[in-house]
Amino acid sequence: MAALFTDAGILDPRVDAELLAGHVLDLRRGGVQAAAFRGDEVSAADAARLGELAARRAAREPLQHLTGVAHFRHLELAVGPGVFVPRPETEMVAQIAIDALRAAASPAPVAVDLGTGSGAIALALATEVPHARVYAAENSADAYGWATRNFEGVGAANAHLAFSDLASAFPELDGTVTVLVSNPPYVPDAAIPRDPEVRLYDPPQALYGGADGLDVVRVLAEVGLRLVHPGGLIVIEHGELQGEGVRDVLASAGWLATATHRDLTLRDRVTTAVRP
Repeated sequence: MAALFTDAGILDPRVDAELLAGHVLDLRRGGVQAAAFRGDEVSAADAARLGELAARRAAREPLQHLTGVAHFRHLELAVGPGVFVPRPETEMVAQIAIDALRAAASPAPVAVDLGTGSGAIALALATEVPHARVYAAENSADAYGWATRNFEGVGAANAHLAFSDLASAFPELDGTVTVLVSNPPYVPDAAIPRDPEVRLYDPPQALYGGADGLDVVRVLAEVGLRLVHPGGLIVIEHGELQGEGVRDVLASAGWLATATHRDLTLRDRVTTAVRP
């Protein structure tokens, strides 16, 4: 199976093969490796199921769609068609927001995640900063369904989900938010994502952000001025070539101390700014 995935151009063929086998056999990766070392036999039914899923993965259907699970920090989230699959690089975005919440003087700081998708960022904040109040908004019916499932599954009492457009979300929180965080659509409309998993399976409304990819960032810059209290932080994920553009958008809207941060692969990934 790993050879099949290698031929298909999958980045980590052995990892994907082990995770897919673990899904079928109800084993973790270590259990799959141990079973392979022992030479355990696989039932005909499991072998057929694994073959079917392997063929779909080789056709570049996302692994997370096949298993129904995406791992994000310490969370296991339900995902599938209609919702953006959370990426490892977004874990850094969550970390910056978490650090800001933990540093806040308030005994119950407020965080807002706009365009929450699966709920990954919001639920990471809510579970890792339990004294915070976390609000998340999503306006895609499909994504909202997945987020609802994840919010119910995690069961964080301090996390609140709303079906709302990000431009008008949470007017009751105006001027009280310590951290506004978002992973908005930021791919320029004319760009073609390289990976088939992204190009063919992620929902377009979660990918494309206008001619320069920054249309939603412009909205966030204005919405943030409404929601965030003076001294609060905005945290926005973006593409590796968009740091300067995002800083310019935020500075033009009046935000201070704009800064772009690199992810673990040393690519510009997230820009922050402080509310005046």
